[in-house]
Amino acid sequence: MDRNQATGIILLTLFLMAYFYFFAPEPPVRTPEETVQSQTPESTQSTENTKPLSIADQVEDSLKNILNQQKYGQLAIASKGEEKSFTIENDLISVEISSRGGIVRKVHLKEYEDYRYEPLILLDKESSKMQYLVQTEQGEVDLTELYFSQVIDQSDIADTAVLSFALALDGNNYVKHTYLLPKDSYTLIQRSEIKGMREIIQNNQVAFKWKNDLKRLERELEDSRRNTTINYYTAAGKFDHLKETTLDLQEKSLAEPVTWVSFKQKFFTTGLIANGAFSSPNMSISGVESDTLVEKSASIAFNLPLDYFSSGNDAFTYYFGPNKFKELKKVSEGFHENLYLGWPVIKAINRHLIINVFFFLEKYIASYGLIIIILVIIVKLIISPLSYKSYLSMAKTRVLKPELDEIKEKHGDDMTKIQQEQMKLYQQVGVNPLSGCIPLLLQMPILFAMFQFIPHAVELRHQSFLWAEDLSTFDSILKLPFEIPLYGSHVSLFTLLMTITTVIMTWYNNQTTSMTMQGPMKTMQYTMPIIFMVVLNKFPAGLTFYYFISNVFSIVQQAVIRRFVDDGKIRAILEENKKKNRNKKKSKFQLKIEEALKASEEAKKDTVKKSIPKKGKK
Repeated sequence: MDRNQATGIILLTLFLMAYFYFFAPEPPVRTPEETVQSQTPESTQSTENTKPLSIADQVEDSLKNILNQQKYGQLAIASKGEEKSFTIENDLISVEISSRGGIVRKVHLKEYEDYRYEPLILLDKESSKMQYLVQTEQGEVDLTELYFSQVIDQSDIADTAVLSFALALDGNNYVKHTYLLPKDSYTLIQRSEIKGMREIIQNNQVAFKWKNDLKRLERELEDSRRNTTINYYTAAGKFDHLKETTLDLQEKSLAEPVTWVSFKQKFFTTGLIANGAFSSPNMSISGVESDTLVEKSASIAFNLPLDYFSSGNDAFTYYFGPNKFKELKKVSEGFHENLYLGWPVIKAINRHLIINVFFFLEKYIASYGLIIIILVIIVKLIISPLSYKSYLSMAKTRVLKPELDEIKEKHGDDMTKIQQEQMKLYQQVGVNPLSGCIPLLLQMPILFAMFQFIPHAVELRHQSFLWAEDLSTFDSILKLPFEIPLYGSHVSLFTLLMTITTVIMTWYNNQTTSMTMQGPMKTMQYTMPIIFMVVLNKFPAGLTFYYFISNVFSIVQQAVIRRFVDDGKIRAILEENKKKNRNKKKSKFQLKIEEALKASEEAKKDTVKKSIPKKGKK
């Protein structure tokens, strides 16, 4: 507002005040009968409703009209009204739409609770602010500040709830939003139509802005913040995101269009999917460590041409729901990426094996602790051939231990000669010393897959088992009066059990192999479980419980396999192989190994020679 406009408004206000003071009509003189009648209870409400406005109220109302006319121009007709909320719901979610702006004001996920075990409100009027900004002769106008009227939609859409709102200047100029919520769905469809309005909206485009303070939903705020970000999917089919593991302000402006963008939290996602694409979106996210009610504050903004709203087709599809793979998969191409499942190989194992088995068991078993136990058994049975092959390889090296010890004793400290003789022995008896490691390496992707799946499985959220109140966060049997760096201020019993069984399994494996670790390597064997105990103490109880059960099953599996492996029979087979391979030529692999060993030994000798000073020189 410039100086001339301000001066005009002040003068007009003074004029109105003078008019109502000097020229306002006198109230009619009542007869005594009328006075008595006006005091009866039946007529009290009516008298109050028809009470004329005071001079001050009339001046204030006139001044508001003038200001609204100045700010909204032809849209001022919708600048006054009463905000009302209307609910559209199904069995999964409840969404409140406000008559002011005709926009989503509140979302309640019916099947879930927040960290206080209260109804989970994904967003509300205080945390979420949407804007539709248009340029008019008066300047920038936010359509969400104007009041819409509910429209009774006569269309009959099976299994779909419908709500419609319109801001109508006349029959040829209006803004209309229609919301459709299908049955058993977390997606809310918004159909928007802007008809006419081209004389009012100058640049023929609408700027959409959405600021969302992502509410705290989980008990472990720090962990939840590390999994909170903005994800997006480009029209070219590329998924990307802003950095998760920081509270610092991150801003990103894209030159390419995106088909969807989402506010992703650890277990829940608020998504906005385009009917086509959003051009050149701007995104930002940041967090305040001292704010214990908000995980991070995020915002998105982009411009849409007026023609985007001209047809009345689906303008947006919202997703308000959990990060369940099968639910996310239904929404849009690439939307399932909101559930992080690890690197490509790990992701493939999770998508095609772990998730399918997990959801199958979920249909028939109510206890998620039991599901984890059965999942361990299934995985162990799948990889049991690899476990058997690994154990058999270790048994062969154990049988060869006397010969290996004899070689070490014969050649003393000559490691090159020792390794050459050991390789020769392995070739004669037909043993590959690496065959015991390969099966173990092949098992690692499944272990990593579980490491990614369980901490992000919303199904485990608020599910108790044994002493663990919530399998999606750590179990605690003891609260410490102090904080231990990395470890925390609590003691997780599942993590302790996992550590103990890992140590037992390490000791047991050492008894079944000829390789006796010495020095730092032996220390490292028993140090690593302690390191994992410290690191995993804050991890979800479901994950440490899985590793604990996996260790127990591995120990039992090794004991069972050992009962079926006869060292005497293995010795006989190795001796037979030794006779067959006595005159066998060395393989190319063995020759290369020997060449590498010789080269290494020569290099050591050269280094020693150079370090010895020549005679006559100090």
